[in-house]
Amino acid sequence: MAKVRIGVIGAGAIAQHRHLPESDANRYSTVGAIADPVEDRVKALGEQYGATPYTDYKKMLKSDEVDAVVVSGPNALHAQMSIDAMRAGKHVLCEKPMATTRADAKRMVGTAKKTRKFLMIGLNQRLMPPHVRAKEILDGGRLGKVLAFRTAFKHPGPEGWSVDGSKSWFFQKGAAAMGVTGDLGVHKADLMRWLLGDEFVSVGGVLATLDKKGPDRKPISLDDNAYLTLQTKKGIVGSMILSWTNYGAEENYTVLYCQNGVLSIGTDPEYGVVADYANGDREMHRVGKMSTNEEQVASGIIDDFVDSIRKNKKPSIDGMEGYKSLDVILTAMDAAAQGKTLKIRH
Repeated sequence: MAKVRIGVIGAGAIAQHRHLPESDANRYSTVGAIADPVEDRVKALGEQYGATPYTDYKKMLKSDEVDAVVVSGPNALHAQMSIDAMRAGKHVLCEKPMATTRADAKRMVGTAKKTRKFLMIGLNQRLMPPHVRAKEILDGGRLGKVLAFRTAFKHPGPEGWSVDGSKSWFFQKGAAAMGVTGDLGVHKADLMRWLLGDEFVSVGGVLATLDKKGPDRKPISLDDNAYLTLQTKKGIVGSMILSWTNYGAEENYTVLYCQNGVLSIGTDPEYGVVADYANGDREMHRVGKMSTNEEQVASGIIDDFVDSIRKNKKPSIDGMEGYKSLDVILTAMDAAAQGKTLKIRH
């Protein structure tokens, strides 16, 4: 079978550090085209990957150089870009959050169904080796039922990662729509849904802007910290801490408190997963690394996307999975604004 030709829309940091190199590295795919409004940037990347550069993504979609598209522009553009790509006959891998409203997310899912094109969402935390091993242990049953959890995702913020620094769209409400809750929270909401094999039914929390400033040195109009409390359909309760103001080492951990012990993920620098059983037994699993802003490792998201296309099978993280995880975060934002816990209605 010929290689899957991938077109990337949005040539910022996530494309440069993940989607472009991973598309190039996969033996079954190649970078066919790149679209970005910054002409110098897209031309340089086009030369690097032997891909056709475009400053207008719609022109790229009209070409026959790509079979599938990665959408990695600003949050507010994800939905329309994805819909345009599917209508143009392309499979789509869309960065998270898939959209900024429930209505747009539903339009994306509906378009995928109507066009019979795959829609995958870039919720790569499910694919990180420590999380994969943790899921295997939980499903194995020795720890028993999960009773509660705490999880966190904290780093210094997008300005050190973004190619545009403090001028990044991440800090612009019109382009981002969501702050750290949408950036990191949707990853955690999806991860916990998957690990627990359960759906969240209620969420409450506090969102705050503590330190981040835009180019004008004024506080951004988006949250840079969040603390959420959640409950699942089966009654599991937990907390989620999100931060763009962790100016030390990045934190990405989860601790699950089970009937027969405790499972810790990302809390030990050498052993990615540690299981402490109530009877005194301890299992320490040395597994692959988790990707961080400082150290990017293969995310597996392009590999999964390409495999889905080649084998004509539904993506493991499809549009509905993306929608359910987004819904948790949008409800959390509403709950924080109203100062109360709200029901989540998928």
